[in-house]
Amino acid sequence: MQDITDLPFWRLLHRYGGPDLYCTEYFRVHAHSVPERRIVEAITGNDTGRPVVAQLIGNDIPALVRTARFLQQLPVAGIDLNLGCPAPVVYRKCAGGGLLRDLPRVDALLKALREVVRVRLSVKTRLGFDTAEGFEALLDLLAAHPLDWVTVHGRTVSEGYRSPVRYDLIARAAERLPCPVIANGNLHSAQQALAVHRQTGVRGLMIGRGAIRNPWLFAQIRTCGNGAPKPVPRGRDVLAYLHALWEATAVPGLTERGQVQRIKKHLNFVALGVESTGRFLDGCRRATRAAELFALWEAHLDHDRPLPLEPLPLPLGERDLLAGVHC
Repeated sequence: MQDITDLPFWRLLHRYGGPDLYCTEYFRVHAHSVPERRIVEAITGNDTGRPVVAQLIGNDIPALVRTARFLQQLPVAGIDLNLGCPAPVVYRKCAGGGLLRDLPRVDALLKALREVVRVRLSVKTRLGFDTAEGFEALLDLLAAHPLDWVTVHGRTVSEGYRSPVRYDLIARAAERLPCPVIANGNLHSAQQALAVHRQTGVRGLMIGRGAIRNPWLFAQIRTCGNGAPKPVPRGRDVLAYLHALWEATAVPGLTERGQVQRIKKHLNFVALGVESTGRFLDGCRRATRAAELFALWEAHLDHDRPLPLEPLPLPLGERDLLAGVHC
């Protein structure tokens, strides 16, 4: 996730178990682009012991080829082409999810990348742009290329994160594609993630927002997958996580107010699992000083009661960035 899942956050997740594979924030690729230094440094500085895939976003074939060649000189396990980003600033440039409106361009991009990528080449996609009616045609296109895996987010680009995830269409992709398929979208608990894994027949799971809210999630999935009860954090465990998150998101030279604003990107997701009235979320959003945040965290989390960190039905405005289906 852009501006969130950087190297300090990988290191923090790793303390709680972490995923089997990390994916970088996306490299913005265009005719005059240079790979972003901080993302390059996340790759070269990765000390989690887990492999990293470099994610590209763009539509310029020579630039994507040039960038893929450069990144393969770094310790990457693979190159991933993003066909799913639903941000308007991205798709309006016919990049990310916008490419799903131009399948011939996607075909040309994949052909060019496969010719130069010697590590694993993967794609992350959505079901379509406005509708999923063309999903079968998209699967036909993807099947025609020797990809190492495809990650499917079970919504269209236009749906963003607000509608239910079409796990049935993810299952269709797993059935149709000759390569492994990874499921993505609203994987919010160990039991639900394992159920999606069984029902869809996918080979793996990609988790983003759920891992920000619950860094224990990867370890919980592994534990439940082995038939053991999942470990459930308690209030003070989550409190300690938030303080560790504060340290992980700190940027040298950033003002206190700037640091408070920076961590709010993460707190938006964490707050969904803390309490159901919206007071915790509202307090996090209104805070301007560290002391305000820390006092709020203490008031809500200084206890030993179990806290499953699954999404709660908070009262949210229709245009709130968290509004939509989370479970």
